[in-house]
Amino acid sequence: MKKRFLCLLASALLFWAPYTAWGEAPPENGLYAQAAVLMDADSGRVLYEKNGVQPLPMASTTKIMTCILALEEGDPDAVYEASSYAASMPKVHLGVRAGERYRQEDLLYAMMLESYNDAAVVLAEGLAGSVEAFAERMNQKAWDLGCMDTYFITPNGLDAADEKGIHSTTARDLARIFSYCIQNPRFLEITQTPSYSFSDVEGSRSFQCANRNAFLSMMDGALSGKTGFTNNAGYCYVGALRRDGRTYVVALLACGWPNNRSYKWSDTRKLMEYGLAEYQYREVWREPLLLPVRVENGIPAEGDLSQEAVLSVKLPEEAGSSLRLLLREDEKVEQEVQQVRILEAPVEEGETVGKVVYRLNGETVAEYPVTAAETVEPVTWGWCLKQVGKGFFLAE
Repeated sequence: MKKRFLCLLASALLFWAPYTAWGEAPPENGLYAQAAVLMDADSGRVLYEKNGVQPLPMASTTKIMTCILALEEGDPDAVYEASSYAASMPKVHLGVRAGERYRQEDLLYAMMLESYNDAAVVLAEGLAGSVEAFAERMNQKAWDLGCMDTYFITPNGLDAADEKGIHSTTARDLARIFSYCIQNPRFLEITQTPSYSFSDVEGSRSFQCANRNAFLSMMDGALSGKTGFTNNAGYCYVGALRRDGRTYVVALLACGWPNNRSYKWSDTRKLMEYGLAEYQYREVWREPLLLPVRVENGIPAEGDLSQEAVLSVKLPEEAGSSLRLLLREDEKVEQEVQQVRILEAPVEEGETVGKVVYRLNGETVAEYPVTAAETVEPVTWGWCLKQVGKGFFLAE
């Protein structure tokens, strides 16, 4: 075993995929947002960022997390009663009254189309019993998605702070959360709906909601999005576009304050157009050079101890089928083979003896295990005696 560890990473073979450059990313001073990210939603790779890991308040873009948790953990026909706390939420609000009851499905449309703050609180209290308990679920979900720089306090995104920090996220985390949300068909259905009508459970009051996401009609392939604004956060936005098999997410934080309402649309269009113009899917798979492994104290294939025991290796069957990445023409993909060259018997078929790694800008984008193609048993006294016996009878 010790020899396996000592020899691990002994062989490193590098192959570069050359591309020629064209075009440039939007300069930071060309965007209004203080923090911005363009993400490949399918891989989670950041294609462009400006202050992408700076924590900032995110206003009502918070509601994407409230929505996805309700879709995953709640029942669309569940009925929730509005509390006096929910009824006290400031505008923008539905205007719920304490004691009124609403279906989860209706509240989701009210929250996502009109961004009603009270609808978010009714959902949070109905799903978890309290806003505080629901915030814990929001934070756990964010951490499960790898968003370690996000901290939720409210379900609606109103400015808030406690002993642990302020209600905030980063452009990277917001884009990652939204990339997850748009995988849910119901999330897309709700956020794409132009208008929606409903009433409370008793039917005493009726409501009409209209979708406030202007991006849906701005660009071909616009998929979904959520706006936000508070005094501390400024204008925020997260949106997605899908075209020609490519799915992009843009996240913007602190994108202007009153009288700059249109800045978020300008920045979103600029980043989406950059992604569409500069990035295409390219096949980057290359057949790696895999070397046989010498097995010390192993039984050679023909049982001839004058020969070394040699182990052949293999990749998973699906490894060579396709490896496509969204790339600019100037981007280089590195392939590295990390493979053990010497092992000590026994070696089992399927045992991992290395890996093939693909890296882009120093980050791993794909990884395939290299495994033993057969079993190599160790040379033992029992095996040797058996071979001697075979030789004796052959001599007779």
